[in-house]
Amino acid sequence: MDHHNAKELLARIDVPAALDLLSRMVQHKSYSKSDGEKQLAAFMAGRMRELGLETELSPFGNEGRVNAVGRWKGSGGGKSLMFNGHLDTNPVTEGWTVDPWAGKVDDAFIYGIGVSNMKAGDAAYFCAVKTLIDAGVKLSGDVILTFVVGELQGGVGTYSLVEQGLRADYFINSEPTDLKAMTMHAAAFMFIIELTGNTRHLSKREEAVDAITAACDLIPHLNAMKFSGALSPEHERINRVHVGVVHGALGRELHEWRTPQVADFVRIKGSGRYAPGQTEAGAMADMRRELDALEARFPGLKAEIMSEDRSGVPTMPPFEVARTSPIVAAVNRAYRAVRGEEQPTGAVAPSCFYGTDAGHLHYFGGMEGIVCGPGGRYNTMPDERVDIVDFIDMIRIYMLAILDICA
Repeated sequence: MDHHNAKELLARIDVPAALDLLSRMVQHKSYSKSDGEKQLAAFMAGRMRELGLETELSPFGNEGRVNAVGRWKGSGGGKSLMFNGHLDTNPVTEGWTVDPWAGKVDDAFIYGIGVSNMKAGDAAYFCAVKTLIDAGVKLSGDVILTFVVGELQGGVGTYSLVEQGLRADYFINSEPTDLKAMTMHAAAFMFIIELTGNTRHLSKREEAVDAITAACDLIPHLNAMKFSGALSPEHERINRVHVGVVHGALGRELHEWRTPQVADFVRIKGSGRYAPGQTEAGAMADMRRELDALEARFPGLKAEIMSEDRSGVPTMPPFEVARTSPIVAAVNRAYRAVRGEEQPTGAVAPSCFYGTDAGHLHYFGGMEGIVCGPGGRYNTMPDERVDIVDFIDMIRIYMLAILDICA
C-alpha cells in the first residue's frame, strides 16, 4: 500500500468512538472468574459480530468460562495474524481519586482499573480492524481477534485456545509496553524458603541461632541474584528474584506472644524470573547455593527451599522472538511511520519482567510474535490510566501491521 493511501486510512479512525468503546469496557467489573469477566467476553463477541467477523464464545473448563474469538477472513494466500489480550483485571486498591469503574476520559488520559492492563490494548486492535473494515479494505490473510479470560491466573484462557488448536502465522500480544516492541520476557516461578534456627532466652542470645537475623542477611543476597547459564547479557538482564513475604517467630506455627525469646523459624515467600534458555530447576539450584553459603555463615542454621504449589494453574513460560522476524519488522516499520522515529525493541524493561500469554502462544503454540501495547507507565497503581495519544497511536500501528502482514 502506498504512503498516501495509508495516511488516508489512518485518518479514518473515529477517536470519540474508540474512546467510548474503551470506556464501556472499563465499566465491566471483569475480575478473574467473575460474572463480569464472562459478560465482557459476551460484549466483545457482540461487537465482533456487528463487524461481520466469524465469532464464537469458546468454552473451556467446567465453570462456564468463555473466551471471545473473532476471525476476519481473508481471500486466501496471505499470512494470518492473531491479536491476543486478556479481559480480567487486577483488584481495585486504596488511594483512587476517580471512580475506577467509570471509564473517565479527560484531555490527556482515560482512567479505570484494567485500562492499562490491558483493556486499552484490547480496544486498540478491535478499533484497528473496525477502521479497516469500515474503509472497505480487503486482505489475503486472516486476522484473528482473541479476548481471553484468566490471564491473571497463569493464562488459563489463552492456554485453552492453544490446546484447542487455534493458530496463526504470527501474533501480537497487546500487554502494556508503552508502545515498545518487546521481543523477550522472563518466565516466572514462586518459591518458599524455610529457615530453622535454635532458640534461647534473650539472656543467652549468644548461644542461639537467630532465624530472623539470618533472614535479614539472606534477603539482600536473594534480591541481587542472577542465574547461571544465561545465553547472553540481554538474557541475564531479565533475571530477577524478589522476596515478597517474610514471617518470623517461634516454631513452625510462628507464635508471636513470647518476644523475649530468639526467633527460631522464618518462612520467606518470593518470586523469581529467568530467561529463555534457563530453567526453574537451574534457578532453584543457584538459590540452593546461596542457602548453603548462608548455613556456613550461621552455623547450626537449617535452610530449605521448595517451589510454591500452584496446582491447576499453568506456569507462564518465557518468550523470545528473533529481532529479524517478519512480525517484529512489520511492527517496527509501523511505529516508524506513525511516530517518525525508531521503536525501542528487545527485552525492554520493565515489561520484560512480566509474565504474558505470549509465552503460551510461543512455547506451546509454536508461533512467532511480539508483545506491544499501550499503557504501562501508570499500570498497577491508583488512578490507573493510559495516555490517549498512546491509545490512538497504537490503533494506527496495529492497522499498518495488519496491512503489512495480511495484505
